[in-house]
Amino acid sequence: MKDNINKVVMAYSGGLDTSVAIKWLQDKYDVEVVTYSADVGQNEPLAPVKKKALETGAVEAYVADLKEEFLTEYAFKGLKAGAIYEDKYPLTTAYSRPLIAKKMIEVAKKEGADAVAHGCTGKGNDQVRFDVSFQALSPGIEIVAPLREWEFGSRTEQIDYAQEKGIPVGATKESPYSIDRNMLGVSIECGVLEDPACEPPAEAYQITTAPEQAPDKAEYVEVGFKNGDPVTLNGVELDPVSLVNQLNEKATKHGVGRIDMVENRLVGIKSREIYEVPAYTVLLKAHSGLEDLVLDRETAHYKQSVADKYAELVYYGQWFSPLKEALDAFVKQTQQYVNGTVKVKLYKGSCTVVGRESDNSLYQENLATYEKSDTFSHEAAEGFIELFGLPLKVNGKVHNN
Repeated sequence: MKDNINKVVMAYSGGLDTSVAIKWLQDKYDVEVVTYSADVGQNEPLAPVKKKALETGAVEAYVADLKEEFLTEYAFKGLKAGAIYEDKYPLTTAYSRPLIAKKMIEVAKKEGADAVAHGCTGKGNDQVRFDVSFQALSPGIEIVAPLREWEFGSRTEQIDYAQEKGIPVGATKESPYSIDRNMLGVSIECGVLEDPACEPPAEAYQITTAPEQAPDKAEYVEVGFKNGDPVTLNGVELDPVSLVNQLNEKATKHGVGRIDMVENRLVGIKSREIYEVPAYTVLLKAHSGLEDLVLDRETAHYKQSVADKYAELVYYGQWFSPLKEALDAFVKQTQQYVNGTVKVKLYKGSCTVVGRESDNSLYQENLATYEKSDTFSHEAAEGFIELFGLPLKVNGKVHNN
C-alpha cells in the first residue's frame, strides 16, 4: 500500500471479512475508510449495516438500493444472452460485482478518495471482478485487498480478531459457511462443503425447500417476455423487482434452483460451491423455451457459442470489455422477436417448460404435422438428401476400399 493513500472506499457487506477489514485497515495503515453497501436484494435491511460500519470505524457509510438496475442492466442482459458458466452456474453473484464497482468509483470521485477496497479472498473470482472493473472505470486508481495482505490464516482467526476488537459478526466457529446473497439467489462455500465427496448438509441451504419436502402437487407459472425481457407473471404485468420476488416465492417453495458443482475458477483452482437460484432458473428455462420457438436455426445455433463466451466474460470479470459490449449488440438484435408467453411446471426441484406461444413463432403446424393437413413436400426431401450427402458420397468413393 502506497504512503500517499489517505482515504479508501471499501465495498462493505457487514459480514466477517469486511467488518474485520475496516478495523484492520485503520490499525495497519491509519487511513480513513468510507464504506459502500449495495442493496441487490440480499433480503436484509441496510440501515443496521450502515450503523455497524460507522460503529466499527468508518468515517462515512453509503448505502444504495440497486435492485432494479441490477436486474435490468446486468442480470437480464445475461438472461437474454443465455449465459451459464460451465453449463451449471447462472452467474448470479458475478452480475453484482461490476455494478457495485461502478458505484464505488462514483463515490471515490465524490469523496476524493485515493483508493478502493474490497473484502475478497486472494484465491477467489470476486477479487478479479472488482479489480478489473475498477481498472476499466478508473485507470490507475489504487486497489487495496486486505485479505490478500493480512496475517489471518483462517476464518477462525478472523473471528477471534473480531471478538477481540468488539466487532459483531454472524459467522461462528461452529458454522463457518461463507454466504453471499442477492435477489437472484445464494452462493454458499466453506466448511464441510470443501470436501467434494460430502453431500451438502440440510442446514447449508438457506432459502429453498428440500425437493423431497416440497409440495406433492405441481404448480404452473406463466412468464411473459417482450424483446427478451420478462414482463409478466401469470398474465399480470410487473416491474422487474416485483416479478423476480414473486417468482422466487413460488420457486423456493418447490425446491427449484439448487446447484452443487465443482467449478473451474479463473485463478486456476477447482472450487466446490452450492447455489440456490430459484426465480432465475425459471427465467432461464422459460427464455430458452421461447427462443426455441422464435429464433431461426442458424441464429439459435450461433447464439449458443455467444452464450458460452458471454458467460466466460462475466465469470472472468470482463463486464466492461469491448468484446462484451459487442456481444450485447448481437444479443439485442436476436431479441427483437423474443416475445410471448411460456408455461413452466414447478415440481419437487424440477423446472420444466410445458408450453410456449408467440406471435413471432416460426413453428408452423402444417409443416410439422403428420396428419392429412401436412403441407411439407416429402418428394423434395429425396433431392435435398442427395445434395446434402454428396460430399460424403464423393469422399467414400475416393477413400473407402
